[in-house]
Amino acid sequence: MTIDQAGVPEARPGPAFPEHEARVDDLRRQLTAISGEATVRLAKRTSNLFRSRAAAKHPGLDVSGFTHVLRVDPESRTADVEGMVTYEQLVDATLPHGLMPLVVPQLKTITLGGAVTGLGIESSSFRNGMPHESVLELEILTGDGRIVVATPGNEHAALFRGFPNSYGTLGYALRLKIVLEPVKPFVELRHVRHHDRDTYFRALAEACDSGEHDFVDGTVFGPDELYLTLASFTDTAPATSDYTWLDIYYRSIQQRETDHLTVRDYLWRWDTDWFWCSRAFGVQHRLPRLLLGRRFLRSSVYWKAVALDRRFKIAQRLLKLRRMPPEETIVQDIEVPVGRAAEFLEFFEREIPISPVWVCPLRQRPGGVRWPLYELDPEALYVNFGFWSAVPLDPGERDGVHNRMIESEVTRLGGHKSLYSDSFYAEDEFWRLYNGETYRELKRTYDPDERLLGLYEKCVRRR
Repeated sequence: MTIDQAGVPEARPGPAFPEHEARVDDLRRQLTAISGEATVRLAKRTSNLFRSRAAAKHPGLDVSGFTHVLRVDPESRTADVEGMVTYEQLVDATLPHGLMPLVVPQLKTITLGGAVTGLGIESSSFRNGMPHESVLELEILTGDGRIVVATPGNEHAALFRGFPNSYGTLGYALRLKIVLEPVKPFVELRHVRHHDRDTYFRALAEACDSGEHDFVDGTVFGPDELYLTLASFTDTAPATSDYTWLDIYYRSIQQRETDHLTVRDYLWRWDTDWFWCSRAFGVQHRLPRLLLGRRFLRSSVYWKAVALDRRFKIAQRLLKLRRMPPEETIVQDIEVPVGRAAEFLEFFEREIPISPVWVCPLRQRPGGVRWPLYELDPEALYVNFGFWSAVPLDPGERDGVHNRMIESEVTRLGGHKSLYSDSFYAEDEFWRLYNGETYRELKRTYDPDERLLGLYEKCVRRR
């Protein structure tokens, strides 16, 4: 342990990655240069968050250099990765070794640091939990300017456990050591249709408990059209489909009972069309897809279009010109215990006119680790619902009414809601749901002067 010029003790890793250490030192110099009165933020060019925020008044920390996969160790099945590495970069580094992260969130530009501090999920989550559950070590720039290395068993174990769902309000992940798992070259998929909610969620739970599948997720197109996609690694494939250009993955679910993809294409099967959200941009027709090519058919391009729309309120202006009612954006991921999943879906189909809906089972990895800011029952299977669209507002309805209705129903059913998009909780309710007592203790320890925004201020007040 050394003492920096400001007299702050810092725990630092050994000199295994000298170029990374140089980037860390530069970041600390940036932090020192920021006025003590200023709120510290990252100067990020892109983000996969879907909530508006107040414009920054001061320069942010430039973390654009933290984009290196430092090491992939095939023997220990681990990787050392910088915080701004995207999952696309990470997968490209691990697949040549026959390995992949335990959970690969659906969009290529999600960063590892972002998925750990802000949670993530995918079709391996019923057996591997969320991305933070595969982390062995976290190097964090804390709000008080220290660089600490947090592990499950060292003096920063409380920060290690409390970092997930803190959204950069306790510190920023600069380096992470994660567990990897072996893969096979191909994935075989089977799309099984169900006609009612109760049967569907019973089949989902049975599939997760059977041990027969590597991946489980689902897509709900309507009350009597619910698909369960069961997928497993395989060494061979008779032929493989391609959903990276002209063909659209989510439509294939309704058209094919079985399918085969390369493992890389399986991991990114949703990215080409941002699940199904590309239809809002008119690119699910053959001609625009031919013209755009693979380069522009990806989630990062759509996200930039959304950011442009938010900045200039293009969609709102068009609705007004067409004399149509204003719309409320509903971009959410929630999860409820599997025993309440049919109840939630019945509520959603009755109250929120959005379709399709993504379904993904989730279970915490064995081991008994408690993640206090997003605590799940370690023995329970949950079902995540993802829905991303907008609904018209009736005359007199305030923006947020549908989102608030969803929040209340999720709480009633004993579930949780991810905080990557707009939230509308009252402050006392928010802290009751997201363990305010533990959060405040971590804040006092690692950001006592509140150089970073608080979790409620960032996620609900949108500062």
